[in-house]
Amino acid sequence: MSRFGAQAFVELPFRVELICEAAAPDGSSAAWQQYVISQGVNKITGLRPGAHAEVALQLEEMVERLNLRRMGKKPK
Repeated sequence: MSRFGAQAFVELPFRVELICEAAAPDGSSAAWQQYVISQGVNKITGLRPGAHAEVALQLEEMVERLNLRRMGKKPK
């Protein structure tokens, strides 16, 4: 860890790092997207059903809420 410690990472905003098509977890032909949200070295990974554009919009909304919580603000 850096000389700044864990506190320095808390000050970094969350951001969508990656969205890419992935195989459906149930083996179907439905569209699924794998994603990575990062905050410094911290990573959140997951899968969401839907087209790339649809999932990108959902993730941007999620990141906005995470960043509001990080700053101590409540979403409206």
